This record gives sequence, C-alpha cells and structure tokens, in this order.
Amino acid sequence: MRERPLLDPDVENEAPRGVDITTYDEQHYVTYLRLLDASRNGADWQEVARIVLHRDPLRNEAETRRCWESHLERARWIANKGYRRILEQEIANNHL
Repeated sequence: MRERPLLDPDVENEAPRGVDITTYDEQHYVTYLRLLDASRNGADWQEVARIVLHRDPLRNEAETRRCWESHLERARWIANKGYRRILEQEIANNHL
C-alpha cells in the first residue's frame, strides 16, 4: 500500500473505475467500508451521503446520488474482486 487510509476524507464526484487500485482508493478504504456497512444495514442513502461523503442531497440531489452510487459501486467491486488487485499490487511493489 502506497497511501495510508484516511479516516474521514472528502470525496470526488465520482469514484475511480477500472481494474487497478488507485491512490484515491487507498486513501478511501475507510469510506468504502463505511458505505458497505451502511448499505448492509439498510441506511438511507441521503443520510449516508451527508455523513460519509460530506454531500448535501438537498442542495443537489442528482449529483449527490451519482456520487453515492459511484462510491458504493467501487466499494462493492473492491470487496468482491478488487481485493485481489490490492494483493497483486502489494506483491509487485515489494518484489515478493
């Protein structure tokens, strides 16, 4: 891992896409975990957007929803498939 995860970082409008784990992903692991937790517990997306993503759905509902969906989709990808890339990249970086 190149970057330390941040505990409560601000987020971009869209989460990264693709099959590589990015620096942004590494910084937002805690964000992704919080989104997965909230989703599993059936939390309201607007409340999650306010608390976890620091977005105001009342100001711009469509943009905030896209932001939430993008980050939740990335969190699910990392949890289901991307974790393998984390391991592969870590091995490659440490030449193990």
